[in-house]
Amino acid sequence: NRGAAFRRQGDLAHALDDYDQAVHLSSTNSRALHNRAVLYGEQQRYDLALADLDRAIALDPEYANAWNARCWTKVLMGDLSEAVGDCTQSLKFHAADAVTLASRGLAYLKLKQPDQAIADYDAALKLTPQSASSLFGRGVAKRMKGDSTGATDIATAEAINASAAAQFEKY
Repeated sequence: NRGAAFRRQGDLAHALDDYDQAVHLSSTNSRALHNRAVLYGEQQRYDLALADLDRAIALDPEYANAWNARCWTKVLMGDLSEAVGDCTQSLKFHAADAVTLASRGLAYLKLKQPDQAIADYDAALKLTPQSASSLFGRGVAKRMKGDSTGATDIATAEAINASAAAQFEKY
């Protein structure tokens, strides 16, 4: 928990030290592995993140957040088909999770499967209607299909978060 507090404060070195110690003291602590993996992902150390997430899932196969984090990591690495599978697995354990739906939506978008992306973004937006990232992603997916209403979603996303386009572009 202290590692999480350090991470929220932006003190990533101390957060990582605490996560390392937590994993060292309890190598079967799937939450500590997950937390450290998320930090590794933020640092773009994806191989380390995947290793921790694999261990966390092996310890707790129903840990939805670990499945979603692994999905997101795989999206960022470009392993899109496996990312979709991991997000789908996460949703088996926590069906109403907007973050996971948006993660899978992005994977489908990058796979150039706009219909599936739109379906996931629609489901995410039912849970979090003001999600700029889900609105932006849905807008891009609609545009990919030639649907001009995608521009409305993108404009709404940018009205909610002026940096929505810049953030989305990173992915």
